[in-house]
Amino acid sequence: MLKLHVLASGSKGNAAIVENAATGAGVLIDCGICKRDFLERCDEAGFDPTRLEAVFITHEHGDHTKGLGVVLRGLAKLGCAPMVYVNRACVDSSSTLQKIASDFETATLGAALTLSQDENASEGRNEASVCDERVVCAAGLHVLPFATSHDAAASFGFRVESPDGDALGYITDSGIVTSAAHAALRDVRILALESNHDERMLKNGDYPYIIKKRIASELGHLSNPQATDELATLITESRAAGLRTPETVVAMHISQNNNNYDLPRAALEEGLAIASGNARILCGYQGRLTSVK
Repeated sequence: MLKLHVLASGSKGNAAIVENAATGAGVLIDCGICKRDFLERCDEAGFDPTRLEAVFITHEHGDHTKGLGVVLRGLAKLGCAPMVYVNRACVDSSSTLQKIASDFETATLGAALTLSQDENASEGRNEASVCDERVVCAAGLHVLPFATSHDAAASFGFRVESPDGDALGYITDSGIVTSAAHAALRDVRILALESNHDERMLKNGDYPYIIKKRIASELGHLSNPQATDELATLITESRAAGLRTPETVVAMHISQNNNNYDLPRAALEEGLAIASGNARILCGYQGRLTSVK
């Protein structure tokens, strides 16, 4: 079985851990928060951060990467050195990730996953192995990256599966749900789904027009209505195919300026109603932990 610990979610910083409940090991998705918050929320979640076996970076933007270096250095002092999976284009576009690639062992995330050139540096490190071209095996889990649609050098969401067949879908920072993403998000028990902004709040808010246009574009962020539609479609299609439908849905990357925590929850409840679904709806918060078992 899987556990999801959303340590932080929003425009000021993002980080989440997917835990293998059978072993206590896990993988980290993004790290845009400080070491203090990272460690405090791991402790609150009951997760031992030294059990991290891999880090997966969705894309290079600072709210997803700015805390990674200091967290990795802190983990190294505790004897933990997770492999960092990151797309090469993201590294090339980010001084933060260039520093990470220089100081820590990385593997390329994308259509083909390969180890970093400095393979000799892996001695004493906790390596995640590559199962095939796309699926990464780490912490006893299979992690499948899929493309998202965002104004980054490259961007990804993830499907995570455990050996007992449990599955989780994770998508943030995407202006639309790509066909690859939609396929990967079907048949999951836990769904972390971006519900970034309320369209009216964005339109009438204080952001400059060019920023509003970016957020609402196909390279921006999913709105509450888009999340409604995606959840309803996923449930309908999964049920028709005899697949699982989500038991828990977490609204992710909620804007503090163009949304609130009630609106995305209501949007996802609407998606459930449209598809006659039955799931618990939660929010990922900027300043506190959300855990799902």
